[in-house]
Amino acid sequence: QVQLIESGGGLVQAGGSLRLSCAASGRTLSRSAMGWFRQAPGKEREFVAAFWWSGDNTYYADSVKDRFTISRDNAKNMVYLQMNSLKPEDTAVYYCAAGARTNIIVAANYAYWGQGTQVTVSS
Repeated sequence: QVQLIESGGGLVQAGGSLRLSCAASGRTLSRSAMGWFRQAPGKEREFVAAFWWSGDNTYYADSVKDRFTISRDNAKNMVYLQMNSLKPEDTAVYYCAAGARTNIIVAANYAYWGQGTQVTVSS
């Protein structure tokens, strides 16, 4: 069983930055993807960013492209989401996900999820 634990959420002002961390443990999945999703009040869970473990290509939602960066530290078994130029509309619970093998921008394709971390951006 893969376990994912997010941290780093908090309250920031618009224009500020925040870095989310995802600690992964358990079985390593080959030929699969890992990503970040978010869910705001009254909205469906939406794709934020993802990457394939077997490659270096990264994928971003248009709403966060050029502002957010997904990265990983293999030595620490950690995945990060650096969020810059934050906007109030970025306010949401952010989730780390793993195990997608196809259509990696679709939440339903991920088998493992963290508990979520709240990000609130004030105007």
